[in-house]
Amino acid sequence: MPTLLDFRHRIRSVKNTQQITRAMKFVAAARLRRAQERAIAARPYAHQMARVLRSTIGRIENPVHPLFERRPEEKLLLIVVTGERGLCGAFNANVLRQAAEFYREHEGKQILALPVGKKGRDALRRQERGFAGEYTNVLARVEFEDARRIATQVIELYTVKRVDAVYIVFSEFKNVLAPHLTLEKLLPIEAIEAEEMPAAEAATAQVDYIYEQPAEYLLDRLLPRYVEAQVFRFMLESSAAEHAARMGAMEMATKNAGDVIQQLTLYMNKVRQAAITKEIIEVVSGAASAS
Repeated sequence: MPTLLDFRHRIRSVKNTQQITRAMKFVAAARLRRAQERAIAARPYAHQMARVLRSTIGRIENPVHPLFERRPEEKLLLIVVTGERGLCGAFNANVLRQAAEFYREHEGKQILALPVGKKGRDALRRQERGFAGEYTNVLARVEFEDARRIATQVIELYTVKRVDAVYIVFSEFKNVLAPHLTLEKLLPIEAIEAEEMPAAEAATAQVDYIYEQPAEYLLDRLLPRYVEAQVFRFMLESSAAEHAARMGAMEMATKNAGDVIQQLTLYMNKVRQAAITKEIIEVVSGAASAS
């Protein structure tokens, strides 16, 4: 049976763990705030890019571009955006589960993986999936140059017809409590959806543009930039969702540590009271037998 000293050591150990999880929660909260600010700051660029592209496409009777080309989907590329580290609850597991579902749904087709993040790379490597490349240490702080490198490789693979379609699975940030697991088709570009705009931008949404260059030339230049902006947005969303998941996981761990401390303290007090009662009984019994 554990002694009182064992209980005190156990309680001290759990308290130390609780301090660590509480500190990690505060760190994740600070990083989440910065990630949210960056994601929000990137939205106006995405809005304007989509508006200019829709305007440009509308000026061309039959738009033709390699990124519009549709082919039978026999060779696929799956971009899997996970975290670089663990201790974020089911964040990485959910993304990998969605990726596994994609593999099951497209069984029999040639699928190449492009993991973004160490957790996804390690998991897919253990599953012996074929890789088209890998990107790690790019989500701790998302940079546009990293998104551009990924987009450039993806566009090249699609343009040379090594893959027939490109999909991306990631966790989209909605709020702290409810991340949204998303699977989107990145290429071919089938439709450029209108983004939800703030009221200030929506007021000028109908403004038309005067182009100096031909619309076809602009389309050829803008479509790769559009893919880069989409990849950058997905990475920002995933980074914010990871920090939110880590903050929630550390908050729950801190609460659970408090519950464990309370239960251990209660049990320790019961053991100590039982020992005191036993000693009192022994003293009384010895006094009674002596008399």
